[in-house]
Amino acid sequence: MLEPMNTPMANAEFGKPVSGWRERIYTIIFEADTRAGRRFDVCLIVAIVLSVVAVVLDSVAAISHRYAQFFNWVEWIITLLFTAEYLLRLVCVRQPLRYMTSLFGVIDLLAILPTYVALFFPEAYALMDVRILRLLRVFRVLKLVPYVAEYRVLLDALYASRRKILIFLSFVMLVVLLLGTMMYVIEGPTNGFTSIPTAVYWAITAVTTVGFGDIVPKTDLGRAIASVMMLIGWGTLAVPTGILSAELTARRVSATTRTCPECLKEGLPPEDNFCGNCGATLPKHQRD
Repeated sequence: MLEPMNTPMANAEFGKPVSGWRERIYTIIFEADTRAGRRFDVCLIVAIVLSVVAVVLDSVAAISHRYAQFFNWVEWIITLLFTAEYLLRLVCVRQPLRYMTSLFGVIDLLAILPTYVALFFPEAYALMDVRILRLLRVFRVLKLVPYVAEYRVLLDALYASRRKILIFLSFVMLVVLLLGTMMYVIEGPTNGFTSIPTAVYWAITAVTTVGFGDIVPKTDLGRAIASVMMLIGWGTLAVPTGILSAELTARRVSATTRTCPECLKEGLPPEDNFCGNCGATLPKHQRD
């Protein structure tokens, strides 16, 4: 189930306006604990899904040829809506430059930029460039991430597990480098292992159990090493899964966007009467 959710980094990095019309716009766009904020998020999710569906259907030649004009109108209407949303986000935050250069700011820009840039590339002379720009509009699906709580929890868990996963990947790279080098020595160029990078490429496909079959060991010793690498691959698949699962278990999904009026700390529990960051008295939690 889609659960609208704000981006917590927005308040911390970009700044929430203290009062006035900018604060009201900010509350609607970035916070989901109000009726208006939830309606805004739901409408935006619908627009994102419709836009991605339109881009996918437009790539089918038979459908595109028949409904080309319709897809063009849909594209421009949604692009203008996303443009207005992007400008409102820049207007309502206190540090718009930080938002523009943030991950979600770049995603929002990628959602609208290709349509405008495509105007400067006539199809008769730069058809491939136009197609590439059209495909970039699929990045709009990434705009869904801030509005689904589980996405945010998964991203936070991946970020918290980054050191353990990096160490694990370093160990796997060490294994494939050593065993790949051994295969280069054992099999040699006559059996397709023309260089150490080529042998490492084969080792990666063996450990991941992909096995494209473009390079295969021919000697008995080489096949024995390949068998060991495949078994290692099956064993190592569970390691990153376990790391991420442990981190996810330790986290609690929280979609609240309740904000302290003094220090602007966000994500406060709805049952709290005082801010845990500055101790200020919190207004009664409202959802309408």
